[in-house]
Amino acid sequence: MINHKVTSILHDKINIIKSDDKSIYLVGPINLPVNLDGETTKFQWYCWLRCENMSGHFCEDGSYNTEKIIETLASSNLAEMQQSSVLVYGDFQNSNDALIRMHSICHTGDIFGSKRCDCGFQLKQAMKMIVTHGSGALFYLANHEGRGIGLFSKAMAYVLQEEGLDTVEANLELGFVDDARNYDDAIKVLKTLRSNPVTLITNNPRKLEALEKSGANLSGRVQLWGDISEYNKKYLETKVVRSGHLRTEKSDE
Repeated sequence: MINHKVTSILHDKINIIKSDDKSIYLVGPINLPVNLDGETTKFQWYCWLRCENMSGHFCEDGSYNTEKIIETLASSNLAEMQQSSVLVYGDFQNSNDALIRMHSICHTGDIFGSKRCDCGFQLKQAMKMIVTHGSGALFYLANHEGRGIGLFSKAMAYVLQEEGLDTVEANLELGFVDDARNYDDAIKVLKTLRSNPVTLITNNPRKLEALEKSGANLSGRVQLWGDISEYNKKYLETKVVRSGHLRTEKSDE
């Protein structure tokens, strides 16, 4: 039997982002103190899930029933699939300008600190930039591993890279496109949380294009380069030469 006190607590923390194709449950904000360079920094955390991923999903009409959500959690096998989330800092809703980062999950770089890519560095650096700016959000995007090919496929791509193929070539040889990532859901969440202008932290023109095409209130871009080493130099060069990532003269130094 559902505890009505629990239902009442959760009801005000659940929102539905209605869409013609894929409606989304958004849960939060949740207080999340984060260890950032040895200092405790307080963020607000949200997590989202497509309604269709819940057993017997029931938000087609733009409404929801908290009791039904609780009843179907255990049978929805959410641990078997990835969910995305967003880490918000400052008065993200109302500040005049805010920094945002659309960060793709990277198991090897973000968790293990792999030097084969710059993802772990970019994750932490983007968080620092957002805190220094005073307002912003870091979107941590599931199902983006290996530019959207998945962790197992990424491992096979790494095997090919060790034999001399670059990142793009390896993905193509495995039957994938260069970059299969999609930002639609993240952009829907962004528009729900904020309507004021945002500045995107990225070197990737495809992320810029996705935001621009969506009609998001985008005021500009700031680059994020660094942590270049013997282990990722070819990877970073491939981003620029093969994938069109943007780089200024300063980042060549």
